[in-house]
Amino acid sequence: MPGFDDLLGDLDGSGTRDPMQVAAKSMKQDFPRRFYKEAAFEKSDVGYELRLDGRSAKTPGRSALAMPTEETAALVVAEWNAQEEHIDPRTMPATRLANTAIDGVAGDPQAVKEDITRFAGADLLCYRADGPDGLVTVQRELWDPLLDWAQSDLGARFELAEGVMHITQPAETIAAFGVHVGAIDEPFRLAAVHLVTSLCGSAIIAMAVDKQRLSAEAAWRAAHADEDWQISQWGEDFEAQDRRAKRWLDMQAACAVIAGTQ
Repeated sequence: MPGFDDLLGDLDGSGTRDPMQVAAKSMKQDFPRRFYKEAAFEKSDVGYELRLDGRSAKTPGRSALAMPTEETAALVVAEWNAQEEHIDPRTMPATRLANTAIDGVAGDPQAVKEDITRFAGADLLCYRADGPDGLVTVQRELWDPLLDWAQSDLGARFELAEGVMHITQPAETIAAFGVHVGAIDEPFRLAAVHLVTSLCGSAIIAMAVDKQRLSAEAAWRAAHADEDWQISQWGEDFEAQDRRAKRWLDMQAACAVIAGTQ
């Protein structure tokens, strides 16, 4: 019977396990047959562990696949029980996020915090179009309230720029924002905030989700203001729609993990 780590990847050439590389590799492989009847979680000394027919499951790094709360464990268990004849890791965003949190983030949370803070230095919300008027209006309506919130609630006043020319944010802005990022110590929550940051191109949006200022849907809409406006003008092609749908699954899982770890 294959082990959990066999399903989601193996050692790379350097002898280390990267959960994100594992997930990418799994998309190129034949999916294994479902070998278990039931997934469940069980409370243990390390958290709420995934059990497959009563057997402990492991991450690609061979750690126990244990979630910090019942809510996060339920997300992972639901993904495993939803698998049909074959196991498709592409439909298991919460499981992939759990692997990342356990095998990666838990061992070096500071690097993840620094990466989120770096995103704030070139945040999507700070780069505005100079036209057409419709796009300018959409950006202003969706993004200005978030920047106002960042200033009033986080103490971080961001500068704006037109176009793609880089603008250096004030050091005090990044420092103030970094205080809030630094306060996120739970690995699953931190991994989820980092994923939302990457998916949205905005640490401000991710922090607004973490602070319960934005729902997953509202955050997704803000992150895709430009894209949605273009679609309204020119339509959307199938490949772009498919890519976005897959990313939305990751977004939903990340936001659910954030909610489930607070």
